[in-house]
Amino acid sequence: MRFRNLGSGSSGNSTLVEASQGITTTRILVDAGFSERELTRRLAIAGCTPAGIDALFITHEHGDHVGRSVAFARRHRIPLITSRGTWRAIGCDDFEASLLCVARSGEAITLGDLELAPFTVPHDAQEPLQLCISDGAVRLGIVTDLGSAPATVSAALQGCQALLLECNHDEAMLRSGPYPPSLQRRILGTHGHLSNEAAADLLSRCLHTSLGAVVAAHLSEKNNSPSLARAALATVLGCAAGDIRVADPTLGFDWVQVG
Repeated sequence: MRFRNLGSGSSGNSTLVEASQGITTTRILVDAGFSERELTRRLAIAGCTPAGIDALFITHEHGDHVGRSVAFARRHRIPLITSRGTWRAIGCDDFEASLLCVARSGEAITLGDLELAPFTVPHDAQEPLQLCISDGAVRLGIVTDLGSAPATVSAALQGCQALLLECNHDEAMLRSGPYPPSLQRRILGTHGHLSNEAAADLLSRCLHTSLGAVVAAHLSEKNNSPSLARAALATVLGCAAGDIRVADPTLGFDWVQVG
């Protein structure tokens, strides 16, 4: 199993996950926070076409994650997986029912060579779900857009060989930055976004000997820097800061093998 981010930040988020078993290959797109044209362009850079996507999982209804995903899924007849609360918040009444799969926290979903394990997170959305993905041998955890990480979140991420982990802001930069107090309170709240320090704490609770790739994602352009995010995670992992990958808003990152 391998994964590749197509872009991560307030301008849009999407991650492509691929697994192969013998002659079969399964690909899932986690979030699609771009226009149809831009998403198709970014998929092409990753060597993929819309026809090669087996399902689209939407974590929550915020624009930088949902984008034009419903229209994209409708146009290319891609099954769309999301929570009932997220679907209600998106507010689409004319999507083909046979292409919609309702996800629930704690209930596994089989998709070809992959098993999806959605889990709930604290975020200011209707029914946000983040995701662990397994091919039966290795496990990837994708966790962005959460304001805090209670024990239920760290429990859901146990045993992952790779993590895509939100490092949204440096708290000092946020407090002294240009955002108004109301927006600062929202981001710092338990249903906002993870700071570098909070992400490092979550990572420390998920450490095990087989955890390999850790990628920092969803960095704020105004309230964080790649060097600060890398330093926070590297301290936990006991590695050089340069060993930590950071998902770029425009470029994402290249394919990473899990395990």
